[in-house]
Amino acid sequence: MNPSTGPAAPAPIIVAERLVKTYGTGAAAVHALDHATLSIAAGRFTAVMGPSGSGKSTMMHVMAGLDSVDSGTVRLGGVELTELSERERTVLRRRKVGFVFQSFNLVPSLTAAENIELPLRLAGKRADSAWVDELVTTLGIQERLSHRPNELSGGQQQRVAVARALASRPEVVFADEPTGALDSRAGRALLAFLQRASREFGQTIVMVTHDPVAAGFADRVEFLADGQVVDGFDHPTAQAVLDRMARFDAVAEEVAA
Repeated sequence: MNPSTGPAAPAPIIVAERLVKTYGTGAAAVHALDHATLSIAAGRFTAVMGPSGSGKSTMMHVMAGLDSVDSGTVRLGGVELTELSERERTVLRRRKVGFVFQSFNLVPSLTAAENIELPLRLAGKRADSAWVDELVTTLGIQERLSHRPNELSGGQQQRVAVARALASRPEVVFADEPTGALDSRAGRALLAFLQRASREFGQTIVMVTHDPVAAGFADRVEFLADGQVVDGFDHPTAQAVLDRMARFDAVAEEVAA
Protein backbone atom coordinates (compact mmCIF):
# COMPACT_ATOMS: atom_id res chain seq x y z
CA MET A 1 0.00 0.00 0.00
CA ASN A 2 1.27 3.46 -0.86
CA PRO A 3 1.44 5.29 2.50
CA SER A 4 0.46 8.55 0.84
CA THR A 5 -2.91 7.14 -0.17
CA GLY A 6 -3.93 5.95 3.31
CA PRO A 7 -5.90 2.76 4.02
CA ALA A 8 -8.16 1.39 1.30
CA ALA A 9 -11.83 2.21 1.63
CA PRO A 10 -14.02 -0.74 2.71
CA ALA A 11 -15.59 -2.63 -0.18
CA PRO A 12 -19.29 -1.94 -0.70
CA ILE A 13 -21.68 -4.62 0.53
CA ILE A 14 -24.68 -2.89 -1.07
CA VAL A 15 -24.59 -1.15 -4.44
CA ALA A 16 -27.82 0.52 -5.59
CA GLU A 17 -27.71 2.15 -9.02
CA ARG A 18 -30.20 4.45 -10.74
CA LEU A 19 -33.20 3.24 -8.75
CA VAL A 20 -36.62 4.37 -9.87
CA LYS A 21 -39.71 3.74 -7.78
CA THR A 22 -43.04 5.39 -8.52
CA TYR A 23 -46.30 5.04 -6.60
CA GLY A 24 -49.52 5.84 -8.43
CA THR A 25 -50.00 6.99 -12.01
CA GLY A 26 -50.64 10.17 -13.95
CA ALA A 27 -51.06 13.38 -12.00
CA ALA A 28 -51.20 11.41 -8.75
CA ALA A 29 -47.83 9.71 -9.35
CA VAL A 30 -45.26 10.06 -6.55
CA HIS A 31 -41.62 9.50 -7.51
CA ALA A 32 -40.23 8.02 -4.31
CA LEU A 33 -36.89 7.26 -5.98
CA ASP A 34 -35.70 9.15 -9.04
CA HIS A 35 -32.57 7.46 -10.46
CA ALA A 36 -31.04 7.24 -6.97
CA THR A 37 -27.57 5.73 -6.60
CA LEU A 38 -25.98 4.72 -3.29
CA SER A 39 -23.20 2.40 -2.06
CA ILE A 40 -22.96 1.10 1.50
CA ALA A 41 -19.49 0.12 2.75
CA ALA A 42 -19.13 -3.22 4.53
CA GLY A 43 -18.54 -3.13 8.27
CA ARG A 44 -19.56 0.51 8.66
CA PHE A 45 -22.43 2.33 10.32
CA THR A 46 -24.21 4.49 7.73
CA ALA A 47 -27.02 6.94 8.50
CA VAL A 48 -29.50 7.83 5.74
CA MET A 49 -31.24 11.16 6.23
CA GLY A 50 -33.68 13.40 4.42
CA PRO A 51 -36.93 15.30 4.93
CA SER A 52 -40.29 13.54 4.95
CA GLY A 53 -41.01 12.30 1.43
CA SER A 54 -37.35 12.35 0.39
CA GLY A 55 -37.31 8.61 -0.37
CA LYS A 56 -35.07 7.49 2.49
CA SER A 57 -37.45 4.80 3.81
CA THR A 58 -38.18 3.56 0.28
CA MET A 59 -34.43 3.36 -0.35
CA MET A 60 -33.98 1.25 2.78
CA HIS A 61 -36.87 -1.06 1.88
CA VAL A 62 -35.46 -1.62 -1.61
CA MET A 63 -31.89 -2.25 -0.38
CA ALA A 64 -33.25 -4.73 2.17
CA GLY A 65 -35.29 -6.63 -0.39
CA LEU A 66 -38.58 -5.58 1.20
CA ASP A 67 -39.76 -3.75 -1.92
CA SER A 68 -39.20 -3.89 -5.68
CA VAL A 69 -38.25 -1.09 -8.08
CA ASP A 70 -39.50 0.02 -11.48
CA SER A 71 -35.94 0.12 -12.83
CA GLY A 72 -32.35 0.13 -11.64
CA THR A 73 -30.23 -2.49 -9.89
CA VAL A 74 -29.49 -3.44 -6.28
CA ARG A 75 -26.74 -5.85 -5.28
CA LEU A 76 -26.56 -7.07 -1.70
CA GLY A 77 -23.50 -9.16 -0.95
CA GLY A 78 -23.11 -9.84 -4.66
CA VAL A 79 -26.74 -10.95 -5.16
CA GLU A 80 -28.83 -8.93 -7.63
CA LEU A 81 -32.11 -8.36 -5.78
CA THR A 82 -34.04 -7.13 -8.80
CA GLU A 83 -33.68 -10.55 -10.42
CA LEU A 84 -35.21 -12.42 -7.47
CA SER A 85 -38.83 -13.43 -6.97
CA GLU A 86 -40.67 -12.35 -3.82
CA ARG A 87 -40.10 -15.79 -2.31
CA GLU A 88 -36.39 -15.67 -3.13
CA ARG A 89 -36.11 -12.22 -1.56
CA THR A 90 -37.81 -13.57 1.58
CA VAL A 91 -35.25 -16.39 1.83
CA LEU A 92 -32.39 -13.93 1.27
CA ARG A 93 -33.67 -11.64 4.03
CA ARG A 94 -33.79 -14.51 6.48
CA ARG A 95 -30.21 -15.49 5.66
CA LYS A 96 -28.47 -12.15 5.17
CA VAL A 97 -30.47 -9.32 6.78
CA GLY A 98 -31.46 -8.16 10.26
CA PHE A 99 -34.07 -5.50 11.05
CA VAL A 100 -34.62 -3.04 13.89
CA PHE A 101 -37.84 -1.03 13.67
CA GLN A 102 -39.13 1.92 15.69
CA SER A 103 -42.14 -0.15 16.79
CA PHE A 104 -39.94 -3.06 18.03
CA ASN A 105 -42.12 -5.69 16.27
CA LEU A 106 -41.70 -8.27 19.03
CA VAL A 107 -44.13 -11.21 19.18
CA PRO A 108 -46.28 -10.59 22.32
CA SER A 109 -46.75 -14.27 23.17
CA LEU A 110 -43.03 -15.07 23.14
CA THR A 111 -40.44 -14.38 25.81
CA ALA A 112 -37.48 -12.11 25.11
CA ALA A 113 -35.25 -15.16 24.59
CA GLU A 114 -37.76 -16.70 22.17
CA ASN A 115 -38.07 -13.42 20.26
CA ILE A 116 -34.30 -13.21 19.90
CA GLU A 117 -34.08 -16.73 18.45
CA LEU A 118 -37.19 -16.46 16.25
CA PRO A 119 -35.43 -15.39 12.99
CA LEU A 120 -32.93 -18.21 13.42
CA ARG A 121 -35.73 -20.74 13.83
CA LEU A 122 -37.55 -19.39 10.77
CA ALA A 123 -34.33 -19.73 8.76
CA GLY A 124 -33.75 -23.27 10.04
CA LYS A 125 -30.55 -22.27 11.85
CA ARG A 126 -29.25 -23.12 15.30
CA ALA A 127 -28.36 -20.26 17.60
CA ASP A 128 -24.70 -19.68 18.45
CA SER A 129 -25.25 -19.67 22.21
CA ALA A 130 -21.91 -17.98 22.96
CA TRP A 131 -22.69 -15.15 20.53
CA VAL A 132 -26.25 -14.70 21.83
CA ASP A 133 -24.93 -14.68 25.41
CA GLU A 134 -22.44 -11.97 24.46
CA LEU A 135 -25.18 -9.90 22.86
CA VAL A 136 -27.62 -10.08 25.76
CA THR A 137 -24.86 -9.39 28.30
CA THR A 138 -23.56 -6.39 26.34
CA LEU A 139 -27.11 -5.08 25.96
CA GLY A 140 -27.86 -5.65 29.64
CA ILE A 141 -30.96 -7.80 29.16
CA GLN A 142 -29.74 -11.11 30.58
CA GLU A 143 -32.11 -10.77 33.56
CA ARG A 144 -35.12 -10.12 31.31
CA LEU A 145 -34.95 -13.09 28.93
CA SER A 146 -37.90 -14.93 30.49
CA HIS A 147 -40.15 -11.85 30.30
CA ARG A 148 -42.68 -11.15 27.57
CA PRO A 149 -42.70 -7.79 25.74
CA ASN A 150 -45.50 -6.30 27.87
CA GLU A 151 -43.31 -6.87 30.93
CA LEU A 152 -40.42 -4.86 29.48
CA SER A 153 -39.79 -1.14 29.21
CA GLY A 154 -39.54 0.48 25.79
CA GLY A 155 -35.75 0.57 26.03
CA GLN A 156 -35.61 -3.10 27.02
CA GLN A 157 -37.92 -4.08 24.16
CA GLN A 158 -35.71 -2.23 21.67
CA ARG A 159 -32.58 -3.91 23.05
CA VAL A 160 -34.29 -7.29 22.60
CA ALA A 161 -35.08 -6.25 19.03
CA VAL A 162 -31.42 -5.35 18.45
CA ALA A 163 -30.26 -8.69 19.87
CA ARG A 164 -32.75 -10.43 17.56
CA ALA A 165 -31.40 -8.52 14.57
CA LEU A 166 -27.77 -9.43 15.36
CA ALA A 167 -28.27 -12.99 16.62
CA SER A 168 -27.85 -14.59 13.20
CA ARG A 169 -24.76 -12.48 12.37
CA PRO A 170 -26.44 -11.01 9.28
CA GLU A 171 -24.49 -9.35 6.49
CA VAL A 172 -26.46 -6.13 7.04
CA VAL A 173 -28.69 -4.74 9.79
CA PHE A 174 -31.27 -2.16 8.71
CA ALA A 175 -32.57 0.15 11.43
CA ASP A 176 -35.61 2.32 10.67
CA GLU A 177 -35.82 5.24 13.15
CA PRO A 178 -34.72 2.84 15.93
CA THR A 179 -34.75 5.50 18.67
CA GLY A 180 -38.05 7.13 17.71
CA ALA A 181 -40.05 5.49 20.50
CA LEU A 182 -37.35 5.83 23.18
CA ASP A 183 -36.45 8.56 25.66
CA SER A 184 -33.15 10.36 25.07
CA ARG A 185 -31.16 8.26 27.55
CA ALA A 186 -32.35 4.92 26.17
CA GLY A 187 -31.92 6.20 22.63
CA ARG A 188 -28.31 7.22 23.18
CA ALA A 189 -27.53 3.86 24.83
CA LEU A 190 -28.97 2.05 21.83
CA LEU A 191 -27.02 4.19 19.35
CA ALA A 192 -23.82 3.63 21.30
CA PHE A 193 -24.37 -0.12 21.05
CA LEU A 194 -25.00 0.06 17.29
CA GLN A 195 -21.79 2.07 16.96
CA ARG A 196 -19.92 -0.55 18.97
CA ALA A 197 -21.44 -3.38 16.93
CA SER A 198 -19.99 -1.82 13.81
CA ARG A 199 -16.58 -0.88 15.18
CA GLU A 200 -15.89 -3.94 17.34
CA PHE A 201 -17.91 -6.69 15.64
CA GLY A 202 -17.60 -5.44 12.04
CA GLN A 203 -21.38 -5.32 11.61
CA THR A 204 -22.71 -3.37 8.64
CA ILE A 205 -25.56 -1.11 9.81
CA VAL A 206 -27.82 1.12 7.71
CA MET A 207 -29.96 3.45 9.80
CA VAL A 208 -32.74 5.68 8.48
CA THR A 209 -33.19 8.66 10.77
CA HIS A 210 -34.29 12.29 10.86
CA ASP A 211 -32.29 12.99 14.03
CA PRO A 212 -28.89 14.75 13.66
CA VAL A 213 -27.81 13.44 17.08
CA ALA A 214 -28.48 9.86 15.97
CA ALA A 215 -26.59 10.46 12.72
CA GLY A 216 -23.63 11.69 14.77
CA PHE A 217 -23.06 8.11 16.00
CA ALA A 218 -22.56 6.84 12.43
CA ASP A 219 -19.36 6.53 10.39
CA ARG A 220 -21.00 8.17 7.39
CA VAL A 221 -24.19 10.05 6.60
CA GLU A 222 -26.00 10.12 3.25
CA PHE A 223 -28.66 12.69 2.39
CA LEU A 224 -31.69 12.14 0.13
CA ALA A 225 -33.94 14.80 -1.34
CA ASP A 226 -36.69 14.40 -3.93
CA GLY A 227 -35.85 10.74 -4.46
CA GLN A 228 -32.14 11.28 -5.14
CA VAL A 229 -28.94 10.94 -3.12
CA VAL A 230 -27.69 14.53 -3.04
CA ASP A 231 -24.82 14.57 -0.53
CA GLY A 232 -22.85 12.58 2.02
CA PHE A 233 -19.76 12.74 4.20
CA ASP A 234 -17.73 10.68 6.67
CA HIS A 235 -17.34 11.18 10.43
CA PRO A 236 -20.54 13.18 10.93
CA THR A 237 -21.27 15.15 14.07
CA ALA A 238 -24.69 16.41 15.11
CA GLN A 239 -23.61 20.00 14.41
CA ALA A 240 -22.15 19.17 11.00
CA VAL A 241 -25.38 17.41 10.05
CA LEU A 242 -27.46 20.36 11.26
CA ASP A 243 -25.30 22.77 9.26
CA ARG A 244 -25.65 20.69 6.11
CA MET A 245 -29.41 20.40 6.55
CA ALA A 246 -29.65 24.18 7.03
CA ARG A 247 -27.89 24.64 3.70
CA PHE A 248 -30.39 22.30 2.03
CA ASP A 249 -33.27 24.30 3.52
CA ALA A 250 -31.74 27.57 2.26
CA VAL A 251 -31.39 26.19 -1.26
CA ALA A 252 -34.97 24.89 -1.19
CA GLU A 253 -36.23 28.33 -0.13
CA GLU A 254 -34.30 29.99 -2.97
CA VAL A 255 -35.79 27.56 -5.50
CA ALA A 256 -39.31 28.12 -4.11
CA ALA A 257 -38.84 31.88 -4.36
